[in-house]
Amino acid sequence: MCWSATADLVAGAGVTAVGAACAAQVRRPRDLPLAALPLLLGAHQITESLLWDAGRGSGPATVVWAVIALPLLAVWVPVGVMCAAPPHARRRLLLPLAAGAATSAVLAHAVATGPVRAEIRGHTVGYVLGLSHAPPLVTGYLLATVGSLLLSGDRRLLVLGILVAVGAAVCWALWRMEFISTWCAIAAVCSVVLFGWVRARRAAPAPLPGPLAGV
Repeated sequence: MCWSATADLVAGAGVTAVGAACAAQVRRPRDLPLAALPLLLGAHQITESLLWDAGRGSGPATVVWAVIALPLLAVWVPVGVMCAAPPHARRRLLLPLAAGAATSAVLAHAVATGPVRAEIRGHTVGYVLGLSHAPPLVTGYLLATVGSLLLSGDRRLLVLGILVAVGAAVCWALWRMEFISTWCAIAAVCSVVLFGWVRARRAAPAPLPGPLAGV
Protein backbone atom coordinates (compact mmCIF):
# COMPACT_ATOMS: atom_id res chain seq x y z
CA MET A 1 0.00 0.00 0.00
CA CYS A 2 1.16 3.51 -0.84
CA TRP A 3 -0.17 6.98 -0.11
CA SER A 4 -1.84 7.65 -3.49
CA ALA A 5 -2.93 5.93 -6.69
CA THR A 6 0.11 7.30 -8.55
CA ALA A 7 2.52 6.13 -5.87
CA ASP A 8 0.93 2.68 -5.88
CA LEU A 9 1.14 2.45 -9.66
CA VAL A 10 4.76 3.67 -9.90
CA ALA A 11 5.95 1.55 -6.98
CA GLY A 12 4.05 -1.46 -8.30
CA ALA A 13 5.62 -1.12 -11.72
CA GLY A 14 9.08 -0.81 -10.18
CA VAL A 15 8.64 -3.82 -7.90
CA THR A 16 7.25 -5.85 -10.81
CA ALA A 17 10.33 -4.97 -12.88
CA VAL A 18 12.59 -6.17 -10.06
CA GLY A 19 10.52 -9.35 -9.86
CA ALA A 20 10.97 -9.98 -13.56
CA ALA A 21 14.72 -9.52 -13.16
CA CYS A 22 14.73 -11.92 -10.21
CA ALA A 23 12.86 -14.59 -12.16
CA ALA A 24 15.17 -14.17 -15.14
CA GLN A 25 18.26 -14.68 -12.94
CA VAL A 26 17.06 -17.89 -11.28
CA ARG A 27 19.44 -20.80 -11.78
CA ARG A 28 17.77 -23.44 -9.62
CA PRO A 29 14.06 -24.14 -10.27
CA ARG A 30 13.44 -24.54 -6.53
CA ASP A 31 14.39 -20.87 -6.05
CA LEU A 32 11.70 -19.65 -8.45
CA PRO A 33 8.72 -19.39 -6.01
CA LEU A 34 10.63 -17.07 -3.68
CA ALA A 35 12.33 -15.18 -6.51
CA ALA A 36 8.92 -14.51 -8.06
CA LEU A 37 7.59 -12.93 -4.86
CA PRO A 38 8.25 -9.35 -6.09
CA LEU A 39 6.04 -10.08 -9.11
CA LEU A 40 3.21 -10.86 -6.71
CA LEU A 41 3.91 -7.79 -4.58
CA GLY A 42 4.04 -5.57 -7.67
CA ALA A 43 0.71 -6.91 -8.94
CA HIS A 44 -0.71 -6.29 -5.48
CA GLN A 45 0.25 -2.60 -5.53
CA ILE A 46 -0.93 -2.09 -9.10
CA THR A 47 -4.28 -3.59 -8.11
CA GLU A 48 -4.56 -1.16 -5.21
CA SER A 49 -3.91 1.79 -7.52
CA LEU A 50 -7.33 1.05 -9.06
CA LEU A 51 -9.10 1.58 -5.73
CA TRP A 52 -8.13 5.17 -4.94
CA ASP A 53 -10.37 6.95 -7.45
CA ALA A 54 -13.37 4.89 -6.41
CA GLY A 55 -12.90 6.04 -2.80
CA ARG A 56 -14.40 2.85 -1.46
CA GLY A 57 -15.82 -0.33 -2.83
CA SER A 58 -16.17 -4.05 -2.67
CA GLY A 59 -15.64 -4.85 -6.33
CA PRO A 60 -13.26 -7.27 -8.07
CA ALA A 61 -10.11 -5.19 -7.48
CA THR A 62 -10.76 -5.14 -3.74
CA VAL A 63 -11.26 -8.90 -3.68
CA VAL A 64 -8.06 -9.47 -5.70
CA TRP A 65 -6.16 -7.24 -3.30
CA ALA A 66 -7.48 -9.19 -0.31
CA VAL A 67 -6.74 -12.59 -1.87
CA ILE A 68 -3.10 -11.65 -2.52
CA ALA A 69 -2.53 -9.92 0.83
CA LEU A 70 -4.20 -12.51 3.02
CA PRO A 71 -4.51 -16.18 2.02
CA LEU A 72 -2.02 -16.19 -0.87
CA LEU A 73 0.97 -14.54 0.84
CA ALA A 74 0.36 -16.54 4.01
CA VAL A 75 1.15 -19.74 2.14
CA TRP A 76 3.35 -18.46 -0.73
CA VAL A 77 6.18 -17.21 1.49
CA PRO A 78 6.66 -20.34 3.65
CA VAL A 79 6.37 -22.60 0.58
CA GLY A 80 8.94 -20.49 -1.27
CA VAL A 81 11.32 -20.55 1.69
CA MET A 82 10.86 -24.30 2.14
CA CYS A 83 11.69 -24.91 -1.53
CA ALA A 84 14.83 -22.77 -1.39
CA ALA A 85 16.07 -23.77 2.07
CA PRO A 86 19.05 -26.07 2.61
CA PRO A 87 18.14 -29.61 3.67
CA HIS A 88 19.23 -29.12 7.29
CA ALA A 89 16.72 -26.26 7.75
CA ARG A 90 13.64 -27.90 6.25
CA ARG A 91 12.46 -29.76 9.33
CA ARG A 92 12.19 -26.59 11.42
CA LEU A 93 10.35 -24.88 8.55
CA LEU A 94 7.47 -27.32 8.88
CA LEU A 95 5.99 -25.20 11.70
CA PRO A 96 5.78 -21.95 9.66
CA LEU A 97 4.51 -23.94 6.71
CA ALA A 98 1.74 -25.53 8.79
CA ALA A 99 0.86 -22.15 10.32
CA GLY A 100 0.69 -20.63 6.84
CA ALA A 101 -1.54 -23.38 5.49
CA ALA A 102 -3.96 -23.13 8.42
CA THR A 103 -4.01 -19.33 8.39
CA SER A 104 -4.46 -19.25 4.62
CA ALA A 105 -7.43 -21.64 4.82
CA VAL A 106 -9.22 -19.48 7.40
CA LEU A 107 -8.50 -16.25 5.51
CA ALA A 108 -9.57 -17.75 2.20
CA HIS A 109 -12.89 -18.79 3.75
CA ALA A 110 -13.38 -15.28 5.16
CA VAL A 111 -12.69 -13.64 1.79
CA ALA A 112 -14.95 -16.11 -0.04
CA THR A 113 -17.91 -15.84 2.33
CA GLY A 114 -17.77 -12.30 3.69
CA PRO A 115 -17.83 -8.87 2.05
CA VAL A 116 -14.47 -7.15 1.59
CA ARG A 117 -14.62 -3.36 1.48
CA ALA A 118 -11.97 -0.73 0.77
CA GLU A 119 -12.09 2.72 2.40
CA ILE A 120 -9.91 5.79 1.90
CA ARG A 121 -8.62 6.90 5.31
CA GLY A 122 -6.48 10.00 5.03
CA HIS A 123 -3.44 9.06 2.97
CA THR A 124 -4.06 5.35 3.40
CA VAL A 125 -6.47 2.69 2.19
CA GLY A 126 -8.23 0.68 4.86
CA TYR A 127 -9.77 -2.72 4.24
CA VAL A 128 -12.73 -4.08 6.14
CA LEU A 129 -13.07 -7.85 6.35
CA GLY A 130 -15.23 -9.60 8.90
CA LEU A 131 -12.79 -11.77 10.85
CA SER A 132 -13.25 -13.41 14.19
CA HIS A 133 -10.27 -14.48 16.31
CA ALA A 134 -8.04 -11.88 14.67
CA PRO A 135 -5.09 -12.14 17.15
CA PRO A 136 -4.47 -15.86 16.45
CA LEU A 137 -4.69 -15.18 12.72
CA VAL A 138 -2.15 -12.36 12.96
CA THR A 139 0.17 -14.63 14.95
CA GLY A 140 -0.17 -17.42 12.39
CA TYR A 141 0.39 -15.00 9.51
CA LEU A 142 3.56 -13.57 11.05
CA LEU A 143 4.87 -17.03 11.94
CA ALA A 144 4.30 -18.16 8.37
CA THR A 145 5.87 -15.16 6.65
CA VAL A 146 8.44 -13.56 8.95
CA GLY A 147 9.08 -16.78 10.89
CA SER A 148 9.91 -18.80 7.79
CA LEU A 149 12.47 -16.21 6.68
CA LEU A 150 14.10 -16.10 10.11
CA LEU A 151 14.32 -19.91 10.25
CA SER A 152 15.44 -20.33 6.64
CA GLY A 153 19.08 -21.15 7.37
CA ASP A 154 20.13 -18.57 4.76
CA ARG A 155 21.92 -15.40 5.89
CA ARG A 156 20.36 -13.14 3.26
CA LEU A 157 16.88 -14.44 3.96
CA LEU A 158 17.49 -13.92 7.68
CA VAL A 159 18.31 -10.27 6.94
CA LEU A 160 15.17 -10.07 4.83
CA GLY A 161 13.11 -11.47 7.70
CA ILE A 162 14.50 -8.84 10.09
CA LEU A 163 13.77 -6.06 7.57
CA VAL A 164 10.22 -7.31 7.10
CA ALA A 165 9.61 -7.53 10.85
CA VAL A 166 10.95 -4.04 11.63
CA GLY A 167 9.45 -2.47 8.52
CA ALA A 168 6.03 -3.99 9.16
CA ALA A 169 5.97 -2.63 12.70
CA VAL A 170 6.83 0.90 11.52
CA CYS A 171 4.41 0.78 8.59
CA TRP A 172 1.60 -0.55 10.76
CA ALA A 173 2.08 2.28 13.27
CA LEU A 174 1.99 4.94 10.53
CA TRP A 175 -1.00 3.28 8.88
CA ARG A 176 -2.94 3.14 12.16
CA MET A 177 -2.49 6.91 12.53
CA GLU A 178 -3.84 7.29 8.96
CA PHE A 179 -0.81 9.51 8.35
CA ILE A 180 0.76 7.75 5.39
CA SER A 181 1.10 4.21 4.12
CA THR A 182 4.66 3.07 3.46
CA TRP A 183 4.12 -0.63 2.78
CA CYS A 184 5.16 -0.02 -0.83
CA ALA A 185 8.58 1.18 0.36
CA ILE A 186 9.04 -2.01 2.35
CA ALA A 187 7.99 -4.06 -0.68
CA ALA A 188 10.57 -2.23 -2.80
CA VAL A 189 13.38 -2.77 -0.27
CA CYS A 190 12.49 -6.44 0.15
CA SER A 191 12.42 -6.91 -3.61
CA VAL A 192 15.92 -5.48 -3.95
CA VAL A 193 17.15 -7.76 -1.16
CA LEU A 194 15.59 -10.73 -2.94
CA PHE A 195 17.32 -9.70 -6.15
CA GLY A 196 20.63 -9.74 -4.29
CA TRP A 197 19.74 -13.18 -2.90
CA VAL A 198 19.01 -14.51 -6.39
CA ARG A 199 22.28 -13.12 -7.74
CA ALA A 200 24.21 -14.67 -4.86
CA ARG A 201 22.50 -18.03 -5.44
CA ARG A 202 23.32 -17.82 -9.13
CA ALA A 203 27.00 -17.21 -8.39
CA ALA A 204 27.23 -20.07 -5.88
CA PRO A 205 28.31 -23.53 -7.10
CA ALA A 206 25.42 -25.74 -8.10
CA PRO A 207 24.73 -28.64 -5.71
CA LEU A 208 26.04 -32.03 -6.78
CA PRO A 209 23.38 -34.49 -7.96
CA GLY A 210 22.37 -37.74 -6.36
CA PRO A 211 24.65 -39.51 -3.89
CA LEU A 212 27.40 -36.93 -4.37
CA ALA A 213 25.25 -34.12 -2.90
CA GLY A 214 26.55 -34.70 0.61
CA VAL A 215 30.20 -35.10 -0.38
